[in-house]
Amino acid sequence: MLIRLASRRGHDKEREIGATAVEYALMASLIAMVIFAAVALIGPKLGLIFTEAAASL
Repeated sequence: MLIRLASRRGHDKEREIGATAVEYALMASLIAMVIFAAVALIGPKLGLIFTEAAASL
């Protein structure tokens, strides 16, 4: 009985490692989407600012 419990305990740690890898992948993809959205929204305005600055020189 104790051997079964000990063997199950080791398998739970493997599952936790796999779950954290999935969580890290989800967080990384969410961060990438936020960066992409920020660049898509701010990019044209930033380009206009640099164009006006270059024209004024």
